[in-house]
Amino acid sequence: MIPAGACPRINRLFRFQWEPAQQAHVLLYPEGMVKLNQSAGEILKRCDGNRDLPAIVADLEASFNATGLTPDVEAFLAMAEEQNWIDWTEA
Repeated sequence: MIPAGACPRINRLFRFQWEPAQQAHVLLYPEGMVKLNQSAGEILKRCDGNRDLPAIVADLEASFNATGLTPDVEAFLAMAEEQNWIDWTEA
């Protein structure tokens, strides 16, 4: 469950970056690398510890001229938390 008012940020155990060789965003960690699809990369790019879920969704919807992204973003962030890719901070 996503904490109310909390802002996701990349877990300090991971480094998020664009990897030209992979043509994708990746999460690097000591044991390896996770190659992200475009949607995951766009969501994680906005997980800076300063934006909460509504702000992330609003930015994604504006950037991609889309609506109704909240359930998908929420589901991805829940999965990312389970994988320890992100943690939560208070705004």
